[in-house]
Amino acid sequence: MGETKKGSELICVPGQRLCLSDENTVSGEGTYERLGYIYSLLAGVVNISQKDKSKIIEVKTLGNQTIVPVAGDVVTARVNVINQRFAKCSIICIGDVTLKRVYRGLLRKEDVRAERKDEVDMYKSFRPGDIILARILPQNELHCYQLSTAENELGVVVAHAAESGPQTVPMVPVSWSEMQCPNTLVKEFRKVAKIVPESAVQEATNNKMTD
Repeated sequence: MGETKKGSELICVPGQRLCLSDENTVSGEGTYERLGYIYSLLAGVVNISQKDKSKIIEVKTLGNQTIVPVAGDVVTARVNVINQRFAKCSIICIGDVTLKRVYRGLLRKEDVRAERKDEVDMYKSFRPGDIILARILPQNELHCYQLSTAENELGVVVAHAAESGPQTVPMVPVSWSEMQCPNTLVKEFRKVAKIVPESAVQEATNNKMTD
C-alpha cells in the first residue's frame, strides 16, 4: 500500500505506529513513545518539526474539536447494523475526544465513496462491529448524523474476521478493498481507510533531516 496523503498531509489513527524513537526523533503532542517507537494518540495529521538537532513528531486532530458532532468533523464510529442501503453506526469519538454519550450516525450507500457510487455493495464495504473513520455531513435528520467515507483517508480502520479462530485479532489491510486475518489468512472485503504507513512517516522524517 502506498503513501497516504491528503495534499501533502500524512493521516494517522489512534494507536498507529509512526516511526522509530531515538535521540534525534522525539515524541511530541498527540503521540507517545513505547518500546523504541512513536505511536499516535489521535486520529489526525502527522506534523514533523525541527528543534535544535531533534525532530519532533506530533499529531494534530482532524476537523473541529467539539463535544457535539458538527458538519466537517472526522469521527470514530462503530458499525452496528447494515443492509443494502445504509449502515447504522454509533459515534464514539470526535478527533481525540471520547464522547460521554453515544450519538447515532447513518452512512448511506451513496456516501461510501466518491466514485462509482452505483457499484457500492454495503456488505462488501462494512460489517457489524467494524470501527470506521467518517466525516460528518450537514445534518438533515433530527437526532441522527449523516456520515461519509467518500475520502481515501476514511473507512474501516479496525475489523475482525467472521471466522478468526480461538484468538480474535484485528485484520490487516492488504489492499484498499480487502483485509486479511493474520491467524487464518482469510480475506474479507472492506472499504479500507487509506492510512499512512510507518515507512511514509519515516521518509518524511528523513527528508526533514536533509532540509
